[in-house]
Amino acid sequence: MKRIILTVIMSCVLFVGCDSLRFAPSEAQKQNAWLHNRTAMITSQTAKAENTSPKLQDLTGLCELQSRAFTSYCGLPKEFPEADTPEQILGEANWQLASQALNESADRPDAWQLADNVFELAIGISALLGGVYGTRAVRFLKETRAKSQALKEIVTGNELFKKQHGESAPAFKAAHNSQSPQTRQIVTQLKA
Repeated sequence: MKRIILTVIMSCVLFVGCDSLRFAPSEAQKQNAWLHNRTAMITSQTAKAENTSPKLQDLTGLCELQSRAFTSYCGLPKEFPEADTPEQILGEANWQLASQALNESADRPDAWQLADNVFELAIGISALLGGVYGTRAVRFLKETRAKSQALKEIVTGNELFKKQHGESAPAFKAAHNSQSPQTRQIVTQLKA
């Protein structure tokens, strides 16, 4: 039982990683997606009104269609920025909104917090199931969570040591040469 649970958790972390996890779209990201759709729509209308080349009209039309997917994915914002005219769209507030949305889009959940939340969820589910196996699973998961926290502290401490004592870093790395490839892979992923 322990091996199965541990294998599933480690497989998820190693094969999926935490890079693919993202926060839900923020209000700024929703506003930016909606604003992008309005920008694409007005650009497409302007291209047609100014009788630009058919190629440019097709490109702006496709851009408008594509931007609908972003809005659908992010969801509609609670408050809509003013975006009825090109002048409103090009306002300073919308440039700031785009920058804010770009910064927020790079945010990712902390891998350690995510792992702790997964353990907490698994403990809760095991406790609900109850019985002998549920009790054993809860005990095992609590021990595993404690070991995960200890590993986090060790990796964090090692990285701090290497930063504070740069001259010792080569000796520190040499001392860890006997680690297995699996251990090195796990530590590398934990540091990222």
